[in-house]
Amino acid sequence: MLHALSEDLEISENKVPAFLHVMDIAGLVKGAAEGQGLGNNFLSHIGACDGIFHLCRVFEDDDVTHVEGDVNPVRDLDIISEELRLKDIEFLNTHLEKLEKLVIRGNDKKLKPEYETLLKVKGVLTDDKKHIRFADWSSNDVEVLNKYLFLTSKPILYLVNLSEKDYIRKKNKWLIKIKEWVDKNDPGAVLIPFSGIFENKILDMDEAERTKYFEEHKVTSALDKIIVQGYKALNLQYFFTAGHDEVKAWTIQKGTRAPQAAGKIHTDFEKGFIMAEVMKFEDFKNEGSEAAVKAAGKYRQQGRAYVVEDGDIIFFKFNAGAGLKDAKKK
Repeated sequence: MLHALSEDLEISENKVPAFLHVMDIAGLVKGAAEGQGLGNNFLSHIGACDGIFHLCRVFEDDDVTHVEGDVNPVRDLDIISEELRLKDIEFLNTHLEKLEKLVIRGNDKKLKPEYETLLKVKGVLTDDKKHIRFADWSSNDVEVLNKYLFLTSKPILYLVNLSEKDYIRKKNKWLIKIKEWVDKNDPGAVLIPFSGIFENKILDMDEAERTKYFEEHKVTSALDKIIVQGYKALNLQYFFTAGHDEVKAWTIQKGTRAPQAAGKIHTDFEKGFIMAEVMKFEDFKNEGSEAAVKAAGKYRQQGRAYVVEDGDIIFFKFNAGAGLKDAKKK
């Protein structure tokens, strides 16, 4: 999108894409919740993330040792899923014990709703043996869950790491078995086959060489799909701003209104918001230019109530003095 937008607006100076910050967390083994391998250190790193890309290895390579001794992604899925649940139980019990003293013995009525929500969490994790994200929660429950950031409350996307050969031919003996596991244990979750070797290989190619390689093998990179699905899992989207010096993608939560989107660029934009001039990327692409979009009547002026949509191209108008006025009032 950025490339097309910058070309049509004759922008060459600077293009700033949207991005996901992905942490590579290694070392999870069976017993991690009890401190095996990197144990608690590993699991605490997951706690700092908003979502999880669960990477399943299915390629065979004698030079790349598997911690369990052989390649079996279904077993690996079971191990990781269980370790996340066990760690949440340990984390939960620590906080439940503290709350119980305050609520039951100390008769703290303010903390009682939080305590009751954590009791529900315990039922899901220990009695039902399920991940927290699979249960039904009220809006009040969700507020409590957001406070504690349980590992099993985070959205998970499953990435299947194939050999280059298997990725190109779209075949591997484990693919169906992994799909069956996901359908049974995480219904509706996104499953994306890719190849780390393949992605590494095309990084070293120039654009012409890469295009030729894709055409010859009837294949393309999976990275765009991984990023887009990662955005969706986190309930994120992006909008564009474009000028002659720069075209930039800005990341926002779905449901964000125009003034708050403007505030992503600068707080003064939100404080002094007047209107947002909006065109859809698809309209821009189809019409060929900003002028053509305007001529077609598809260039809109939106007010404070406008909810920004994924891929909007926006020019914000704001009162430049609003931020200064607010500062003087303080």
